[in-house]
Amino acid sequence: MSSVEVRIPTPLRKFTDGQETVAVEGSTVGEVLESLTENHPDLGAKIFSDNGEVRRFVNIFANDEDIRFQDKLDTSVSDGDQVSIVPAIAGGRL
Repeated sequence: MSSVEVRIPTPLRKFTDGQETVAVEGSTVGEVLESLTENHPDLGAKIFSDNGEVRRFVNIFANDEDIRFQDKLDTSVSDGDQVSIVPAIAGGRL
């Protein structure tokens, strides 16, 4: 298992006791997010849909690379890697 830092966006920090980053164990992005949501259960509903998929308005990055263009939740991570949760921003007029 690798120790991975998960960056928590400001709107979701209320579910991590205000922490900007959380260190968790895992060898894939899926394992990292599973560990994160086991320790912060209310966060799970904000990241995952009822069927266990990452919500479509939530983007997950492993070391600044969108996991949708890698192996999705099976994307490998190594010790010291960083996973970022980035909610999509929508709307507004120009």
